[in-house]
Formats: sequence, C-alpha cells, structure tokens
Amino acid sequence: MRTKKHLLMAGFAALLLTACSTVPVTGRSQLLMVSEQQELRMGLTSFKEILEKEKLSTDPVINERVQRIGRRIAAATGRSDYQWEFRVIDNDKTVNAFCLPGGKVAVYTGLLPLTPDDASLAAVIAHEVAHAIARHGGERLSQEMVVAGLTAATVMATSDSSRRDLYAGLLGAGAAVGFLLPYSRLHEAEADRMGLIYMAKAGYDPRAALALWQRMAAQSKGKAKPPEFLSTHPADETRIKEIERWLPEALSHYHPGAH
Repeated sequence: MRTKKHLLMAGFAALLLTACSTVPVTGRSQLLMVSEQQELRMGLTSFKEILEKEKLSTDPVINERVQRIGRRIAAATGRSDYQWEFRVIDNDKTVNAFCLPGGKVAVYTGLLPLTPDDASLAAVIAHEVAHAIARHGGERLSQEMVVAGLTAATVMATSDSSRRDLYAGLLGAGAAVGFLLPYSRLHEAEADRMGLIYMAKAGYDPRAALALWQRMAAQSKGKAKPPEFLSTHPADETRIKEIERWLPEALSHYHPGAH
C-alpha cells in the first residue's frame, strides 16, 4: 500500500513532467510551475512597491531617451500583449536596471555614465527585457519550489530525527551550488544572447554590447569577487567571450537605418 510519502513524491514527479516550456529565441526547455498570469501579477505588484519607495527622475531628456529606446526594444520582442512601462529612478549610486514580468522596466541614473550612447543603453535594456521574455523569474521560483519539495521529501524519508536538519542543510547547500547558481548564470548568459538579438532587431548595433561589458569589466577590475561557481553571474571574461561568439548571429538581424 502506498504511503503518504510515496503519494507526495508521485504527485511531485507528475507535476514536474507537465511543467515544461520553451524559451523564445534559444529554444531551451525550462521548468515552469507558475502560470504567466501569476508572474504578471507578481511583477505588477513588485513594480508598484518599488516605484512608491524610490525617487523617480523628472529630467525630461533622460526620461524621453529611456522611453524611446525601451519602446523600440519592446517592439522587437513581439510581445505587444505586455503593458510596457519605462521609468527612470533617480539614484546615481546604483548602477543597475531591471525588467519585471509584463514589461515593467526601470533604469537607475547611476547606469547612465556607463551608457553614454543609445546603443549601449539599448544593450542594457534589451538584456533586462530578455529576462522577462524568457520568464527567468518564474523559472527561478519553480526551481526553488523543486528544491523545497525535495528537501521536504528527504526530511520525511529520514527516520533518524537527529539527522533531519543536517540532511536538509546539506541538500540545500548542494542545491544552491550545484543547481540554483548554475541556472542563475545560465539565465544571465541567455539574456545576453537574446538581448543582442532584440537590440539588433530594434536597429541598435549589437557590437555596442561588447564594448559596454568591456567597460564594465575594466571598472570592476581589482575588486574582490567570488569564484564563478559561487556567483549568480558569469565571470567578466566568460561573458565577453560568449558575447563575441554570439555577435555574428545578432549582426544578421541588424539593419542600420531601418528604424
């Protein structure tokens, strides 16, 4: 007779088998245990919370630039069903940008000195937009659900109660280094590749992305960083080599003057 533990594992396995999707552009299979509508709701809620806490830029020139570039990138993705928004957060100390599910994009003013031309800013926006199009947030949440499920199953299967916490801790640490972090680096690389294509389709020279990451690598040179296998992002050298490898593909989509 099946125990509750066996039924739980069987149901969990069935869920995994039916939760596969495909990433646009790259064609990679991914595990998605949350619906896109759930992601969109979470993205909208998070975006509203962030905008309520942050100071928004009122500079008309900066806002027009981000929105103009953003709209072209958005059109290149083909996701006209998204309710795209492009905001500028007035924070010169933060060198960052993000795109939440549903096309909610924000650029921090601290990023602008590193993106003096439109093509380099397009590279950043396209990279962040690619994360949303590829549903990396939902995939990450799904992966964390898998780890939590396996951890719970391991605890249930351990008869020695004194070792349950130990096993759960070891499994969690192993999952982080061997599963979650590698996928995080994969997501960054995938967003780089997709972003190159989106910016090229939008009429921006994808070679600007290579120059941007070279500048960013030079700026961070000498700063202490964790080894690549413990990082959420690829090493600068790895990222630059991969972008060089993907440039021919992106350049095939680049038609100057088409926009």
